[in-house]
Amino acid sequence: MSPFPVLRTRGAKTAAMVVGLCWMVVLFDGLDMFVYGSVLPNMLAEKALGLTPGKGGDIGSYATFGMLVGALSAGTVTDWIGRKKVILTCTAVFSLASALCAVSTGLGTFGLGRFVAGLGLGGLLPTTITMVAEYAPRGRTALIVGTLMTAHQAGGILSGFVGIWTSQPGGWRVAYWICVVPLLLGVVPIAKWLPESLNFLLAKGRHQAARALATRYGIDLPAPRTERPAAKGHGDAVIALFRGNLWRTTLLFWLTSFFGLLLVYGVSNWLPTMARGAGYDLGSSLSFVVVINLGGIVGMLVAGRFSDRFGAPRVAMVWFAFTALGIALLDIRMPLALTYLDVFLTGLFLFSAQAMVYAAVAARSTDDNRATAVGWVSGMGRFGAVFGPWLGGQLVASRNETWGFAAFAIAAVLATVFVSLTGLRTPRTDTKSDPPLPLSALG
Repeated sequence: MSPFPVLRTRGAKTAAMVVGLCWMVVLFDGLDMFVYGSVLPNMLAEKALGLTPGKGGDIGSYATFGMLVGALSAGTVTDWIGRKKVILTCTAVFSLASALCAVSTGLGTFGLGRFVAGLGLGGLLPTTITMVAEYAPRGRTALIVGTLMTAHQAGGILSGFVGIWTSQPGGWRVAYWICVVPLLLGVVPIAKWLPESLNFLLAKGRHQAARALATRYGIDLPAPRTERPAAKGHGDAVIALFRGNLWRTTLLFWLTSFFGLLLVYGVSNWLPTMARGAGYDLGSSLSFVVVINLGGIVGMLVAGRFSDRFGAPRVAMVWFAFTALGIALLDIRMPLALTYLDVFLTGLFLFSAQAMVYAAVAARSTDDNRATAVGWVSGMGRFGAVFGPWLGGQLVASRNETWGFAAFAIAAVLATVFVSLTGLRTPRTDTKSDPPLPLSALG
């Protein structure tokens, strides 16, 4: 059975191809992002490169700080030069940065590699979300975004296995060489087969290029969006997020994303280490990485279907609330089978809650500033992604690992509150809500 939803609308083959190609590079994105948490226990055990728990938290934050810069920059650049070029560039950047980590002889070089990798990782995710949202069939935006995000969790699962396979002394270098594979397997297929966004071409007035692309793939052109004034310049796309009454919703989504990504990256980086501090052996601790990401894959598909029916903000609110409960229960020592169940359910709700924040923002945005809106909500959330790994490192360094579960549960409660204030309704203005234009519409 295909991992992608069945699409029965005109242009379904093209949409499936776009989702499939983006899914592949986001899989590598997830592997590169989560592999640090998977190899961290072994790096700490062998004191690789002089690493300590405190420094481990700092290194984890370098990558997320790079992602902050990458996300904020890529959104505006993507609305300027196009989705495809940014996807190609980001994939190449984080792959080459992993090679730098693999050959590092000191923490300075390793930290630089993680920061540069973060630039590519931070730019790739919001750009691919924008791309698949713009090719999604009518009424399927949240499901398609959720499907894409399963790749991120699949990358997390793969990172858990990579951590297990490379647990021998010095094996962390092998793990980072594995993360160079996207340069070979991702860049060429994207360059050859991924089409540019039709919405981007139309928003830029490149009607002839849009018509040629639509003719090539046998798809309809999306209708132009007119309900908001178009952004005229690169900075204007950001300013447009605050016009009228939008400033309140924009800030609330930013705050939700801050706490959502604090959870995603704090838990992803420190779950194995905090689990060991709570008394679980190394094998079980690394298995938690696999289990939580398996839950994330299921959660993405379930949340996507629910969000297309009930609204992405409403689903994100409920999902964050269950995340708080699941993380809080991790602070209680239970039989191993129950712990695995709790980790699975926590992953089911945690990762898809944040993904539905992206889906909601994409659905509420216009064609000319969608990448900017998604990029900035992702980028502002990266402040939380920087803080989460740092916080986990400080708690582990002070031997207060179990307090980490309580801190992350509180973050989930705050995310629940902020997303509930956004209005809990996704307007019927997603990229496919307007009727498509026939190819003759542009002359």
